Amino acid sequence: MASTYKLVIFDCDGVLVDSEPLALRVDTELFAELGWPLSSEEIARRFVGRTTDYMMGELAAHLGAPVPEDVHARFVARYREVLAAELRPVEGIVEALDRIAGLTCVASSGSHEKMRFTLGLTGLYERFEGRIFSATEVAHGKPAPDLFLHAARSLGVDPADCAVIEDSEYGVLAARAAGMTAYGYVGGGIIPAERLAGPGTTLFSDMHELPGLLGEG
Repeated sequence: MASTYKLVIFDCDGVLVDSEPLALRVDTELFAELGWPLSSEEIARRFVGRTTDYMMGELAAHLGAPVPEDVHARFVARYREVLAAELRPVEGIVEALDRIAGLTCVASSGSHEKMRFTLGLTGLYERFEGRIFSATEVAHGKPAPDLFLHAARSLGVDPADCAVIEDSEYGVLAARAAGMTAYGYVGGGIIPAERLAGPGTTLFSDMHELPGLLGEG
């Protein structure tokens, strides 16, 4: 059976690489050090699926002053240290990718540098090389549809023929706004399922189920 979609667009963090719990741990530590103690649940609600620039902007607004210049570098250094030691592919994603015969790509709020690092660490970079898109390439990140529309346009696929695999509410909102079918992965346990639920969205908790949901033989 042929795939239902001409293009399957994957978010990166939390969908391909199991980075969200690690990033939340780092964010919780550093936000507390900077004077804005937030729980990991609150950080997830506010920032999972958004860009680093958005997060830094919100931090500056809370502090009432520009974020010190070294803060972003501290975040990056801490992330890299933790990810290098502990990052793994999302459970079942390698098997799922092996069964998806159609065109795939990555469209993430993260930078290209970050994706080269995380996808490279987990052995997934080569699967998507040349088909990796970052929110740094568009005017507006998720929940705006810009990034997903940019990916589809770049690969010559109509948005209506695209599926988006996401684990954040901002990601599924962006997929809906782009006129694409959303598949909300809730197996990571970071974002409550009810926050991903909505029109044109199928929720699932096991990556092994994904090829079947996409209509792959």
